[in-house]
Parts: sequence; structure tokens; C-alpha cells
Amino acid sequence: MSPDTKLAVDHAIESVYRTDWGLIVATLIRLVGDFDIAEESSQEAFTAAVDQWPESGVPEFPRAWIIQTARFKAIDRIRRQAKFNEKVEEQIASGLIPISEEPNYDITEIPDDRLRLIFTCCHPALSLEAQIALTLRMLGGLETDEIARAFLISPTTMAQRLVRAKRKIRDAKIPYKVPDASDLPERIDAVLTVIYLIFNEGYAATSGETIVRADLCAEAIRLGRLVKDLMGPESPAEVAGLLALMLLHDSRREARVDQDGEIVLLEDQDRQLWNQEQIAEALPLIEEAFRGEVGAFALQAAIAAEHCKAARTEDTNWHEIVRFYDLLEQVQPSPIVSLNRAVAVAMAEGPQAGLSLIDALNGADELDDYHLLHAARADLLRRVGDFQKAALSYGRALELVKNESERRFLEKRLREVQ
Repeated sequence: MSPDTKLAVDHAIESVYRTDWGLIVATLIRLVGDFDIAEESSQEAFTAAVDQWPESGVPEFPRAWIIQTARFKAIDRIRRQAKFNEKVEEQIASGLIPISEEPNYDITEIPDDRLRLIFTCCHPALSLEAQIALTLRMLGGLETDEIARAFLISPTTMAQRLVRAKRKIRDAKIPYKVPDASDLPERIDAVLTVIYLIFNEGYAATSGETIVRADLCAEAIRLGRLVKDLMGPESPAEVAGLLALMLLHDSRREARVDQDGEIVLLEDQDRQLWNQEQIAEALPLIEEAFRGEVGAFALQAAIAAEHCKAARTEDTNWHEIVRFYDLLEQVQPSPIVSLNRAVAVAMAEGPQAGLSLIDALNGADELDDYHLLHAARADLLRRVGDFQKAALSYGRALELVKNESERRFLEKRLREVQ
């Protein structure tokens, strides 16, 4: 096998894994009705692709090949389990292993495997954090360290949490089925949080060469639209708020990095590159969100909208942004919200005012391992001319950052203050 062929095969397998892992696992769970078997069989199918595709070539429909292979492996696993034939017959009789390759959806069912699985993972028997972590792993295809970053905990702690969630599903015999319409409202908060965290990982990737993972952003926006359509006129205000927030952040994607892939700060971005269609779609959604009970997503969307409304950086209404952050701290108090508010205060009232707030947060140790706190502190120290302390904060941020694009930006800033 030539190096070029191997490279093409590796790229094809990685591409399918990155973009379709969630759909593949969701499909397998629907077909076999078992969480662990679905995940393990999907992994085995990717292993089979690594072994076979270099010889047979990449199939015309790679995702379909993976799903079909995983399905056969899942059936083999069920056959090998206790009560061999009885178990298989039971599964077939129950409809968990259908004869047809595609389901006949009832009109009352949720018309998307990934969305169905999100609602299923968000079962009330699991804690909210377990629901979110499990769905991020199964639907978003995020690695343990990526999910850990979303929760600001260590990868080891997150790995243990995922194991406990799977054990809870097994021991409590939680069924993987489409929830009834009456069950949807009580699960919507966790569902929206899951979609947001998937988007957030795409918007600011934990690791890798680039800061943006457009595939995750697009998937989260697609799921947000599906949830809104699914809930219909009775959709909670926060559904519109989340969709608006994602659209506004994603509208700036093309301006966030330059031609060399280096980060461009918001204040330096070419606003002509912002996606005006997405902005136009988002602004009415914010109005819709503010007609109901105003939640955290609606307030974050309103903050993002202030940036998008400003034709120039200097036109940004920072005092209005601080006001929205004040409300956000009441609705959803957290160290990260306080950090973002501190940065907004610095822009509205001057860097020293924001620096005092950040130093108070840093002294509480809640964000000591969060690289963006140290990066924000370093930037404000740079703005007030304290280059020595700025260098120390940039150094601390560099110790913690994992994304290579962010690392290069911080290294550039460090050289400037040195």
C-alpha cells in the first residue's frame, strides 16, 4: 500500500469518526437497544475499517458501511451473551433488531436519531451532570478530556463520572426509547445544555491545531433548530435564546482566524466577514426569547447581539453588555460569568476596574486552572503597562492551554510584553 493510499484511508476514517460518530452510535442504540453494545460495536466497526479499507478501498458510503458492520457485530455480541438463541429471539421479537434497515417512523416520533438519543440520555433518573456528560460522549463524539474541560474538572474525574452513568443505566434498567410528548418539557433544560456544550466545544476547541471545529458548531445549530421545530408553538423561550446565541457566535467564524489560521481578537476582526444572514435570523429569536421567562441563553444571546449590532468596535455599547452580565449573574451565577463580566467592565470603565474584579476571582482559586482567566488578566496588565506581571500571567496561561492555535497567540503576546 502506497503512503498516499494510507493517508487517504486514514483521512476517510478520521473524517467519518469526527462527523458521524454520534449518528452511528444513535442508530445502533435504536437498532439493538443497548448502550454498551452500541458503543463497543461501533468502535469494533471502525477497527474493522482500519484493517479492511486499505485493501478493499474506501466504500462509496463510508458511514453506511460502518453502521452495517457495527450492526452485524452487535448481533454477534448478543448471540455470545448468556442464553444465546433465547436472547436473540427475545430481541428480535421485541423489535430491537428489526428486519428492515430503516425504521418506519410513526408521525408522533422524534424524526431524528441523534435528537431522540439526546432526550433519551437526559433521563430524570440520572443527575444533570451525568446526562450532559453522557450525551456529549455519545452524540458529540467528544473525548473525555474535552468533556472534562466543559465541566472544569480533571479528565480522571470525568472518566469516573461516565462509568457511573453507564452503571446507573444498567442497574436501573433505564430504557432507551423515544420519550412521550408529555415527558419532553421536564428534560428540555438538560437537552439545551447538551446542545450548547457541543457548540461550545466546536466554537473553542479544547485541543488540536485549530480553534474552531465547524462540524460541531453546525451539528449543534442543526439540533437547536430541530428542538425548536419539535416543541412547536409551546417551545420554551430558552430554545429560541439558545438558537440565537449559537447563530450569532457562529456568524463570526470566518473572521476569527486569519489566512494562516492564527486567532484574531473580536476587536480586530473584519466585520465584513460576519455572516449577516445568520445575524438577521438570530435577532428576531432574541425578541422571542425575551417575551417569555428570560433565561441564561437569552441573556448571552443579547450580549452577543450588542457586538453584532456595532458597525465598528468603538461603537460597541459596553455599558449595556455589563447590564446584561449583571442580570446573567443573577440568573446563572458562576465564576466564568463573573470573569466575562469583569472583562466587559474593563472595556466599559477601564482596564484597572476589570483587573480588580479578576484579581478577586483569581484569589478565590475557583478558576486557577482555567487558562482564560490568566490570559484575560495578562491582557489587562498589558493594557495598564505592567509588563512584568503580564508576562507571568501569560506564562501561567501557557502552562494550562491545550489548543495549539491559542498557544501560538499567547506565545506571541508573551513575546510582546517581554
